[in-house]
Amino acid sequence: MAGGGPHPADAALFAPDQRPRLRAAAHELRWLRDRGYSLDGALKLVGDRHQLRDRQRLAISRATSESAGAAARAARRVPEGAPPPGAVLIDAFNVLITVETALRGGVLVTTVDGGLKDLAGIHGTYRASAATDDALDAVARRLAARGWRAAAARFFIDAPVSNSGRLAARVRARAAATGVAWSADVVADPDQDLAAARGDVVVATGDACVLDRCGPWIDLGAEVVRAEVPQAWVVELF
Repeated sequence: MAGGGPHPADAALFAPDQRPRLRAAAHELRWLRDRGYSLDGALKLVGDRHQLRDRQRLAISRATSESAGAAARAARRVPEGAPPPGAVLIDAFNVLITVETALRGGVLVTTVDGGLKDLAGIHGTYRASAATDDALDAVARRLAARGWRAAAARFFIDAPVSNSGRLAARVRARAAATGVAWSADVVADPDQDLAAARGDVVVATGDACVLDRCGPWIDLGAEVVRAEVPQAWVVELF
């Protein structure tokens, strides 16, 4: 699916009166993971203790990672004002679904890495919409604001996800219409390609599994949301 709007239960599950409980649960989950607990075991322990519903458990699990990993990732994050790289390698679904969720009024949660995570996921299917073009335009503006408009941007799109080819065509068409140096590749495993990137490139993703292994990076989806969608529904957990 594309980045979606709010779930019918979200207004209650992420209401202001739920925030202290969710923040406490997120910090406890991180504490347990830092001490070697598996995600599944720690999530059940914390979720049961705080009587969290399924989407609340999903939210704290999406927001949380081990402290050691977060520190190492932060050291490789590219700061604002850095010169443009030779290329920006973009985790297409990670970035676009985050931005589309914000545009459609869905819930985003803050992460240990200072990023944002949606609760949508793709579940093997993605359907582009008008929000996709809006998200792509917002990505272009954000890269330009960093001074990186002229840098080549290469979108990596998951081949196993349905409509991946259509999304690639949409990225190329948007690039042609706006005059930016973008390309789009449908590949079997974008995580592997992004994690292996080295040299004068920056990886654009908020996926901790990639960030643990790649070189310099930015959380492009989070940057776009904060700069372009000030009204986004953001639940602060960290």
